[in-house]
Parts: sequence; structure tokens; C-alpha cells
Amino acid sequence: MMKLDDVLEIALFEDLGKLKDITSRAIFNDDSRSNALIIAKEGGVISGIHVVTEVFRKIDPSLDVHPLVADGDLVSPFTEVFVIKGKTISILEGERVALNYLSHLSGISTTVHEYTKAVEGTGVHILDTRKTIPGLRELEKYAVVSGGGKNHRMGLYDRILIKDNHIEGAGGIPTAVESVREMYGEDFFIEVEAQTMKEVEDAIRMRVDRILLDNMTIPHLREAVRLVNGQIPLEASGNVGLDTVRSIAETGVQYISVGALTLSSKALDLSLRLK
Repeated sequence: MMKLDDVLEIALFEDLGKLKDITSRAIFNDDSRSNALIIAKEGGVISGIHVVTEVFRKIDPSLDVHPLVADGDLVSPFTEVFVIKGKTISILEGERVALNYLSHLSGISTTVHEYTKAVEGTGVHILDTRKTIPGLRELEKYAVVSGGGKNHRMGLYDRILIKDNHIEGAGGIPTAVESVREMYGEDFFIEVEAQTMKEVEDAIRMRVDRILLDNMTIPHLREAVRLVNGQIPLEASGNVGLDTVRSIAETGVQYISVGALTLSSKALDLSLRLK
């Protein structure tokens, strides 16, 4: 995974270039000092406090950056999230990058919070996917946890997930699972995607660790739950929205993965005000 330090170096250079903030440097002298507040202009769940702190630290280690809330906190409109004190130019040079991260990550955690509230009482866990912005996966998955969700696999390297292309290429679920076990051993966690009841039956027979029910209708999800009968944890995926997630959860699956958590969450509206 990319280190946060490397990610922020790229983001800051993208915004500041070699000349830095030429507007602020023309208007404020080097001795100008200010207090600034970051304010949530709408309600939501905050995520990315450590990222904002690190952005301003990299800009100017002498800045006093003090968070007023914590990651995972549900805030109301006009809540003060940060107070920042120090050199005016430094505050303004870090403003946009800090807000971009905080708004984006808080938007994700807010969306996750909405999904977890929608399935409250069902015992279902909301999972993320690999549908993330390149370079930001670790931060976006951190935001999912801030919002009350759970992480699926981080990448292709840390969990076996046998999907439709693997199944087709191997000639079926049994052969695909056997190939994985031949390479990695019997105890390796294996998840298999199933789109039909026949594939669910194959996955049960192969004693996999989790079955991903892909793009199944509510009646088909119920049928898969009945067929598995508690032998293997089930994950539903595909066509999941806030308007459908509750009915999916009530079919009896244990997990629901939602690409929209990281792929299309609306950024939380935040602003920085100088005093």
C-alpha cells in the first residue's frame, strides 16, 4: 500500500507546484498570523482527522492544528471540526488539500452510516469493495470503518475470491476451488461468487468459507439462504441501494457489499474560515 506521506506529497505538489500559493503570498506578509476554523456546513459522520493534521504538519510544522471532534463522530450542521492557529499563508496553502480529503472521507463515512442504520437490528454487516479511487483505497476503507462498516479484502493479494471469469476459465466452481487449494492448502479462506442455485450447490459441496450471491433477486436470495441452511456465511452484492438494502438484509444473509460506499458517495460540505 502507498504510505500516507507519499500520497500527501503528491496531493500537495499538485496544488502548490514549485511556486506555492502565489495569491496569498502577494496579499499576506510572512509575519501575518490567523486563527481558522473548519466547519461542517451539513450534518454527517467525520472521517480523516489524522489526514488533515498531517496535511498542515507537512505545510508548516509550527501550525497549531487542534481537532474538536473525532473520526466516527456524528456532527450536526455548523459544528466546528478543527481550529488551526499560525501563519496565514501556511493555513491557506493547506486549506484545499485538507478539505478535499476531509470532505471526501467524511462523505464516505456518512453514507456508510446511513446504510448501517438502514439494516439496524438484522445483524447484517455492511462491507465495502475494491471500487475505490486509485491511490486512496486505504484511506477510503478507513472511512468505511469510521462510518460503522467493515472492510472486505484490501486487494487481490489478501483473500481468495473466485469470481465468474475464474469459474468460466476453470470450467466450474469445483475445479476452481480445487486449483486454489492445491496451490495454497486446505485452510486458506476461500470465497466463491454464485449467480445461480446450481453454483450455490457447487459452493456448498466444496465447503468454501463464504458465498457471494451476485445480483440475485430477493426471492432467489431467500432460496439461497434456505439451501445453505446456515452451513456457510452468505454475502449479497449487486443492485444494492438505500431503498433496497433493508429488504436484502431481511432475506437472512450475513453480509451485504456495496460498491457505492466508496464509488459514489457525496462529499460532506465543509469549509475553512479565517478569523
